[in-house]
Amino acid sequence: MKYFYNTSWMFAEQMLRMIAGVLVGIWVARYLGPEQFGIFSYALAFTAIFSSIAKLGLDSIVVRDLVNEPDKRDIYLGTAFWLKLIGAFITLGIVALATLFTSNDSTTNVYIFIIASGMIFQSFEVIDFYFQSKVLSKFVSLCKITQLILSSALKLYFVLTAADLVWFVIVTLIDQVTLAVTLSITYKYQKIGRFYSYFDLTIAKKILINSYPLIFSSLIVIVHMQVDRIMIKEMLGEREVGLFSAAARLSEVFHFVPIIIAASFFSAAVNAKKISEKLYRERQQMLYTFMTWIAIAIALPITFLSEWLVTLLYGNAYREAWLVLAIHIWGIIFIFHVSARSSFLLIEQKQRYVTLFAMLTLVVHLLFSFVLINIFGLIGASCAAVISWFLCVCIFPLFFTDTRRNVFMFFNFFAMNGHLWKLLHQK
Repeated sequence: MKYFYNTSWMFAEQMLRMIAGVLVGIWVARYLGPEQFGIFSYALAFTAIFSSIAKLGLDSIVVRDLVNEPDKRDIYLGTAFWLKLIGAFITLGIVALATLFTSNDSTTNVYIFIIASGMIFQSFEVIDFYFQSKVLSKFVSLCKITQLILSSALKLYFVLTAADLVWFVIVTLIDQVTLAVTLSITYKYQKIGRFYSYFDLTIAKKILINSYPLIFSSLIVIVHMQVDRIMIKEMLGEREVGLFSAAARLSEVFHFVPIIIAASFFSAAVNAKKISEKLYRERQQMLYTFMTWIAIAIALPITFLSEWLVTLLYGNAYREAWLVLAIHIWGIIFIFHVSARSSFLLIEQKQRYVTLFAMLTLVVHLLFSFVLINIFGLIGASCAAVISWFLCVCIFPLFFTDTRRNVFMFFNFFAMNGHLWKLLHQK
């Protein structure tokens, strides 16, 4: 019940964030228009790539160490805090250097630096690590809900008062400041001391050695998710970034679904593997089948309703984005499968393939995007995304004996034969 209660808070916070992100985000997009929204989306995407470096991949590493050695709480938290702070300032320098290789004007670069400044306040995320180690995510969820309410209220206020784009950019910085302040207040309320004055060089080295593969993995994922906006801006322009971002946002809103489903069936798969390999394979096939049919059930109606949906939500200014959505939405079939496959590879202790496939997918995504955007524009960008995910699911695993079976299971999704209902009724 303790873990269920803890998870419920996190789930509720994520659902609220998703709903607010869609509703408020659409209103902001309608107000700004494709060009201004494109500049905003580009600045967010550009910064997101580098923010993954500033995080240093410490999250799971520090939480694990806090659970294993709770008596060293202040040392671990303090060391992680200063590492993240130093990492944030180094990353800001990298951002400054990276902007020199873009075609950005000075105003766009100012927006990037305002958003990137929020990385400094990400150092206070170490407080979240402490609460995770104690299974007390309720406190963190309340802090994030407070942040969400304030952020949404400010965005709506700026829309109603016809504010300039710079104010929406500043809200992203306020988001980070708000979370840092609320987390600090919550931690102080626990009356368990201060960690800011602690730093241990030996522990810092150990943490960084353990976390560098995670930095690489998270960077690959972020670049893969955001590279479209960067390339479209450089090759087509800001208005096109706005159109693509509007369509992609409607498609990406469903990405939380496979994560929740995979997490729900994870323990069942672990237990099945303990009982017998045959039962484990059956449940693996069932989950792949379930995931694929849900993805098709989402993608099919959105494809036929894409023009009506885009016009209804974003207005006539974004009408051109409907075909982008109609193509981009089919990528969720492969994304759903990847979420499930990652869980099974983790159970089988073959998680190295997760990083390998992510890296290969990023490379082909970059190549196809460069070629297809030049030829077909925004349609080419959405096709490149779907093709790269297709290769990740259906081609790359064929080259390795350990993962080849996953491809065959993916193409076996039509063989329902009552497996779905058996899965839903199994304990």
